[in-house]
Amino acid sequence: MMRLTKHVDAEHRRVVLAAMVGTTIEWFDFFIYAICAGLVFASQYFAALGKDALLLSFATIGISFFFRPVGAIIAGHLGDRIGRRAMLILTLLLMGVSTVLIGLVPTTASIGVAAPIILVLLRILQGLSAGGEWGGAALLAVEHAPAERRGLYGAFPQIGVPIGLLLANGVLALVAGLTTAEQFLAWGWRIPFLASVVLIVVGMFIRTRVSESPVFEEVRQSRAQSSVPIVPLFRNHWPLVIGGALMFAANNAVGYMTTGGYVQSYATRALHLDRSTVLIAVMISALGWLVSTLVGGWLSDRYGRIRVYQVGFVIQLAWMFPFFALINTGNVGLLILALLLFSVGLGLTYGPQAAFYAELYPTRVRYSGAAISYALGAVLGGAFAPTIAEALQTSTGTVYAVGVYLAVVTLVGLVTTLFVKEPRGVPLSDPVAKAQ
Repeated sequence: MMRLTKHVDAEHRRVVLAAMVGTTIEWFDFFIYAICAGLVFASQYFAALGKDALLLSFATIGISFFFRPVGAIIAGHLGDRIGRRAMLILTLLLMGVSTVLIGLVPTTASIGVAAPIILVLLRILQGLSAGGEWGGAALLAVEHAPAERRGLYGAFPQIGVPIGLLLANGVLALVAGLTTAEQFLAWGWRIPFLASVVLIVVGMFIRTRVSESPVFEEVRQSRAQSSVPIVPLFRNHWPLVIGGALMFAANNAVGYMTTGGYVQSYATRALHLDRSTVLIAVMISALGWLVSTLVGGWLSDRYGRIRVYQVGFVIQLAWMFPFFALINTGNVGLLILALLLFSVGLGLTYGPQAAFYAELYPTRVRYSGAAISYALGAVLGGAFAPTIAEALQTSTGTVYAVGVYLAVVTLVGLVTTLFVKEPRGVPLSDPVAKAQ
């Protein structure tokens, strides 16, 4: 019995590691594009648009979000049909290849209008991958977890996002510190994209060594999979899809102030802070986000997913305007404080998400439901949050207009929690599969 327990514990650790490492690599790749959209791409690929170059550069971040639902539908269909593990490998490979290729795209000065077109096409491939990857990683972690620890286990693929943000800002800060401004714009920014090939190899090695979800195996062995999972999902569970999407949108729009590059761009461009210093400040805040995400998952096992969401949204709302006030001081220490406290609400509304989504849906449509809710929430929330923020700040002349926008989005998420039933502790096994 002791040997069996040790084997199970080792398998749990391997699954959690695979989920966390994979999402870290996915989001490192995704975020270096978003950060470079604010720091590099406007001048290197969209300069011909003059004062609108930065807006369009931020808009290319959002374009990929419209392809997330497509990636979610495809990965959700295959994930509910052939398994979670296979999709984790495929989505990681797609993200990695497209990221490395972005690092090789010549600038507009070299090949003209083809340059931004190629850049956007590769960003679309990143969007397809991001739309499908998260659902598989989250479900693999949660479906392997003991019932009383789903929130904590599910928080590990979630912390792949702040770790990815930490790595993305860290690598870019290192490159920026070792190059001149001209060298960084000419070729330095490409290094993180090209270095992604190493992370792909590591991620693939880890993910190929994990076993399939035991909950999905029950369904597969009983041949109880849905032939077209998206049909019963929207026929029977559409309110859950919408509710889950709105709750994530409220987190995602706020989170994309840093993950989408807006704060980095605003602090360097409007407040004239050093680029490397700002990137380091965001790295410190990513550590705070990591810790609060783990705490959020752990608390959701004790007090429920919905209650933790509600506390997180209230903190998010209360800190919105002080956040921008501290940033506007132009003081680096206050910038770090603003970002750290900003991360608390983000973590509490992100940590419970994997367990929350997994418990919302039955096994046969769970991958589709989780992936599509996540992708739709990303479209409604983060897709154009940096673009909207830039447009509001430019048109009104004050960054507090951005605070109003984010406060409204947060309120939508908070109100949505009042209409969603607490799912903590529901059985994840499919009763149809168990009966066969």
